[in-house]
Amino acid sequence: MALSLNTGAKQINLSVSVRRDQAEKLLPAIEKLLQKNKVKLKDLTKIVVQNGHGSFTALRLGIATANALTFALQIPVEDEQGRAISKDGLVLVEPKYDKPVSVTVRNLESRI
Repeated sequence: MALSLNTGAKQINLSVSVRRDQAEKLLPAIEKLLQKNKVKLKDLTKIVVQNGHGSFTALRLGIATANALTFALQIPVEDEQGRAISKDGLVLVEPKYDKPVSVTVRNLESRI
């Protein structure tokens, strides 16, 4: 998982190696990046999120987090190519998957 923060004066990067537990590690990693660089969430003016590369879960998690933060902070969001959609008065990034989505459904009947 890679995070970047652009303060205008410099680009700050943090890379965290995760195979699982991405949901549990993303927000603490964002907090660590901000604290290390003495930046507060309220100081952010825009969020840019990577879109179209990576696993289904990673994209969904990263984009949902970016969209939620921009809603809470009332700041713009876009993907790395400057794309966003407007829906119901909100500006959001919509996930773009670089391959067909494959979702595994467990056979719950065999457990009954």
